[in-house]
This record gives sequence, structure tokens and C-alpha cells, in this order.
Amino acid sequence: MTNKGSPWSPYLAGALSGVLGVLSVLVAGKYLGASTTMVRAVGMVEEAISPALVETPYFQKYTLAIDWQFLFVVGIMAGAFISSLMDRSFKVQAVPDMWAKRFGTKPLPRLITAFAGGVVAIYGARLAGGCPSGHGLSGLTQMSVSGFLAAAGFFLGGIIMARLVYKGGEQ
Repeated sequence: MTNKGSPWSPYLAGALSGVLGVLSVLVAGKYLGASTTMVRAVGMVEEAISPALVETPYFQKYTLAIDWQFLFVVGIMAGAFISSLMDRSFKVQAVPDMWAKRFGTKPLPRLITAFAGGVVAIYGARLAGGCPSGHGLSGLTQMSVSGFLAAAGFFLGGIIMARLVYKGGEQ
């Protein structure tokens, strides 16, 4: 489905991301990041079901509560939803058009692939001690070598996977 509205300029979106990164440090004293939210959310669910499950050294490092980072992730989802409504591109779709063209319209393989990809991504983010927004965006705003290397790695990995999965196809 094509957007009925105009897409955002990537330059404007990039500039606004930079402004958000600076404001995050100035206002909250924190750099952007999101992967710890998953740990906290899972920990809060486990704590509600069986408090003994979160009495491990891993969960003891984190305060299991809604914090600024949790609200940041909620804001990302809300902002994406509002943006898709504003440009009239919102639609409920179990299988994206590009996936359907390459792999078929059955939702179960797409669901399994998306879930497996999410597991790999969150495992990698926790193993690396942060997510792309933490290492990439925040690292770049600090002009750190590791931030530049992380961002280059994310782009390279994304390009390789897109080529493997979609064989250079366009949406």
C-alpha cells in the first residue's frame, strides 16, 4: 500500500532524532536506549506470577518498575501509530505485501519468523549490553568510536539480511 500522504524527509527525521537525543540528556540526564525495557517488562510479569523467578542476579540489576525508558518505548509505539494515521498508511495486515510476494500469504510462517527474529534481536541486544538506539544513536551523539562501529554494523547487517531474505526486491 502506498502512502496517501507525503513521507517524512529522512533529513528531517534524522535531525529530530538528534534533537531528541540531546533533549534526553538535558532533561532526563539519560542517553536514549530501549532494550532494558524488555527485561523490566518480563521481570514485572514474572514477579506478578511468581516472585521467586526474579530473585536472580540478572533481575536484581534492574528496578522492575515503569521508568523513563519504558515510557520512551510506549511513546515510540504511540508515535508510529499516530504517524500512520496522519499519513493514512495505517492498516491491519498479518502478512506484509513484500513478504507475501516472496514467501506467500500464510500468516504462520511470517509469525514464526518474526518471533524468531525478535528473540535473536533481544538476545543480541542484551548480550551487547544495549540496543541499536543505545549503542548507535547515543554512541553517535557522544562521537564514540564504538557508536560509529555499532551503527556501521547495524546498517551492514540490515543490508545483508534484506538481500538474503528479499533478494533485492522492492516493496
